[in-house]
Amino acid sequence: MRVYFWGTRGSLPASITAETVRKKIVRALNAAKGRTFEDDGEIENFIDNELPFTVSKTYGSNTACIEIKNGDEYMICDAGTGLRDLGNHHMKLIEQGLQPRSGSIFHIFMSHFHWDHIQGFPFFTPAYIPGNQIRIYGYHKKLKNVFAKQQSQPYFPVPLTAMNADIQFVTLDLGKTAAIGGFEISGIEQKHPGVSYGFRFQKDGKSVVYSSDAEHKTKSESPARDESYPFLKFFKGVDLLIFDAQYDWNEAVLSKEDWGHSSYVAAVELSVKAKVKRLCLFHNEPTYTDDKLDALLEDTKNYLSVYNNRKPHPLVIDLAYDGQEIEV
Repeated sequence: MRVYFWGTRGSLPASITAETVRKKIVRALNAAKGRTFEDDGEIENFIDNELPFTVSKTYGSNTACIEIKNGDEYMICDAGTGLRDLGNHHMKLIEQGLQPRSGSIFHIFMSHFHWDHIQGFPFFTPAYIPGNQIRIYGYHKKLKNVFAKQQSQPYFPVPLTAMNADIQFVTLDLGKTAAIGGFEISGIEQKHPGVSYGFRFQKDGKSVVYSSDAEHKTKSESPARDESYPFLKFFKGVDLLIFDAQYDWNEAVLSKEDWGHSSYVAAVELSVKAKVKRLCLFHNEPTYTDDKLDALLEDTKNYLSVYNNRKPHPLVIDLAYDGQEIEV
């Protein structure tokens, strides 16, 4: 099982400006002073192995969309702008003869319907191809109404009915485990304006939890305060936890409490207590630069050390970026 991140920003897309690119180039050239490169291979090796991530790459700009790869059917969480890139990638596979021109099956699981989680769907090319099957799942009622309204006047020129794929909307039962695409899938209600839901995917002894747009309090008491906290059971022993950590601790506690997002403090405390194997911070703040996000990742790792009394801990910590792939 592999998890691919097509979009990792929260709230709205975060474009990379010309000035940002210029600063990266300056830093790269400074790092290359005095060096000579015989060919493109040596240049690429220098970029990949000697430049820091914040210079050679970027955390990206697309809003929430991940793909869980295991089998022929697509398993997708949320339909942010990253869904457009996923669809374009699928079309390239068709051009290369690696996918049939129609007949593909896409399962899309919706955490909730804020713009950053649905805005990619009107640009999802496979939805316009007859013969494709698209199933959109969620625990909210009236799923279809949300997507139809997004593509109605005056918001968008192309109506949902113009999409020629077989599109169906399925409301899941929160109290039951669903069998979809070879996975066992369960959900949990999360604290977020309008209510959001997390998903747990299990298959062949492996598990992934997608828990975006969820607030876990850190001000008055630890989010992992006791075993009755429902998320401890939902996260328990998971191989990969994708966790909303949009804010740093100061923002989460001092200025953005009740905005519906969490911090790395909650992420670490819950992961340790639930015995999570790998934690991936997600739903990145759109105003944060690559350097700020890099610092946030370092703060998270340092907090794990402090929280565990400065003893080594097996928890692996990542900060999601567009184009990242994690093997589970």
